[in-house]
Amino acid sequence: MDDESAKKLINVSYKDGAIGAAEETGVELLDFASIESKCIRWLWPGWLARGKLHVIAGAPGTGKTTIALSIAAAISAGSAFPDGRTTTPGKVIIWSGEDDPSDTLKPRLIAADADINQIVSVGPVTEYDPDRRANCTYPFDPARDIDALTKVLAPMDDLALIIIDPLVAAVGGDSNKNAEVRRGLMPLVNLAEAKNAALLGVSHYTKGTQGRDPLERVTGSLAFGAAARLVFGTVKQRQPEGEEPRARFLLARVKSNIGPDGGGFEYEFEQREIEPHILANRIKWGAAIDGDARAMIAEAEADPDDSRQDAVSWLREYLRDGRKNPKNVYNDGKAAEGYKEHQLDRAKKKLKVKSGRDGMNGPWYWELPETDSPREGPDVPF
Repeated sequence: MDDESAKKLINVSYKDGAIGAAEETGVELLDFASIESKCIRWLWPGWLARGKLHVIAGAPGTGKTTIALSIAAAISAGSAFPDGRTTTPGKVIIWSGEDDPSDTLKPRLIAADADINQIVSVGPVTEYDPDRRANCTYPFDPARDIDALTKVLAPMDDLALIIIDPLVAAVGGDSNKNAEVRRGLMPLVNLAEAKNAALLGVSHYTKGTQGRDPLERVTGSLAFGAAARLVFGTVKQRQPEGEEPRARFLLARVKSNIGPDGGGFEYEFEQREIEPHILANRIKWGAAIDGDARAMIAEAEADPDDSRQDAVSWLREYLRDGRKNPKNVYNDGKAAEGYKEHQLDRAKKKLKVKSGRDGMNGPWYWELPETDSPREGPDVPF
């Protein structure tokens, strides 16, 4: 490239408060002074935003799709979300690569009191094949057919929610590579932004990731969680002792880049007969729960056995000699009995263990409360 050509490539000028497009490259640079500040367009304040990607992930059997349909039902009918808030009724479009619209999706929507007239399912794609000189029909593929869907949705001016289940199907390349995931999700995100609709993708937890950060548990590349503005996690809760046996679950707000994170809602399933011989599950929402999402999920997934009490006994004996560094507690607890950090954290809470640090820059410590210490233990060097 000669010097003159290089000058053309970088030659830009200010026009009407913005930096003009470089003719040779077509790149437009915008002066931030000319960009209008806008507020987040909440569909469900704090939980669902227009034009943004949301991911709901969890283990199989925790009702991720049923929750998505419950949210769709509330939007279609303008009925209440789990926290009692409502929104103006809007249209919902659903693509599912796993559930049949006739025997699964529609019955569950009806069971959730949806306005069926406001909800549409993405069907097959018809395209002219010049080689065959005929129209060919094939299943919709979110990794390939978003342009076709965008054209069909162009006249729909009140679209509020787009559901993609599973979201990983939108990635035509390797779903474990960040760049390919972001590239695959971009057409969907652009569609949601253009239609002023919230985008909700359904995903899974990777097997064997219990106890890890919920964002790291989302199946595939970390880009799924990073690209989403909000991520929700679902988990089946352990059965508290003494309660009547029933399946209870938790929806936690794992991440939010545009509002508060943490907190969630308890829920369970109930069946409704929508027509003779046609039964469908629906979500029965329970109490709102406050707290850190990782801690809530870890607590819900904890084994309902006596190991929790064993961890309490071990920690009490371990701290009887005096203060201990938390890192040593975790390491020694794992080495001695295989305890996980969240088990020891619960034992700490149950024993009302005091924690702090010596001075402003000193090491952190755990120690038993005075009522649980047979004597004043000396400070133990870390």
